[in-house]
Amino acid sequence: MHKKMIAIVPAAGIGSRALVADYAQIASGLAGPGQSAGLPKQYRLLKGEPMLRWAVKALLADERIAQVRVAVAAHDIWVGSALAGLPKTVWRPCGGPSRAETVMAALQDAGLDADDWVLVHDAARPGLPADALKRLIDSCLQRAAGGLLAQPVADTVKLAAQVQGVAGVGAKPDVQSGCVAAPDLVEASVPRERLWLAQTPQMFQAGRLHGALLQAGASNAAITDEASAMELAGHAPALIPGSARNFKVTWPEDFELMEKWL
Repeated sequence: MHKKMIAIVPAAGIGSRALVADYAQIASGLAGPGQSAGLPKQYRLLKGEPMLRWAVKALLADERIAQVRVAVAAHDIWVGSALAGLPKTVWRPCGGPSRAETVMAALQDAGLDADDWVLVHDAARPGLPADALKRLIDSCLQRAAGGLLAQPVADTVKLAAQVQGVAGVGAKPDVQSGCVAAPDLVEASVPRERLWLAQTPQMFQAGRLHGALLQAGASNAAITDEASAMELAGHAPALIPGSARNFKVTWPEDFELMEKWL
């Protein structure tokens, strides 16, 4: 019999790259005209519901997930309305200043056994298909080892040169205002045959993930996802084919694209 399986959604960030100036007013009071400035992107509406709610509902599609635990900042005033009425869902004000610290706090708050399973999913990936989620869970349980959803890189990849004194290097052009930052210059093309784009959920046993995050924190390593912490700890997470629908909503124009998928 498999151990308990829960999902953690770290949602303590601001997501400033996707802040916009006009959110629709909704009855729950999440946002109204003139109230959207500074609203974290996970509460932006997609087809009338906050993005965070869509992400949680996607996780609830697999009945093997016993609970979804959403970790938010201590001052979050929107989460209660955003998640109202969802089954098997709790939210905890244990979010930290970084993703790794938020996930660590959520693990500690959940009180799991070392061999319980944890799926960590981005609040900004509301398009997670049920078949991709099932594929991840089935693979990890069959292998008794962790893994993550990911997509092979299809485009040609360019490595930007390190240019000193160039304003806006690495920045995305502002398509609404028409302002374009100074362009990066190509240093080289990178072979893409072994490159994958990491997605979420990322699924690991609680004890191993907790230990890997502790180790990464002690070494001040830069952790961008749970798999990177596991890699630093000597593990080799499996790459499970994800879905194009499971892209991360990052830039303002991504909201319109995601609404077409939902």
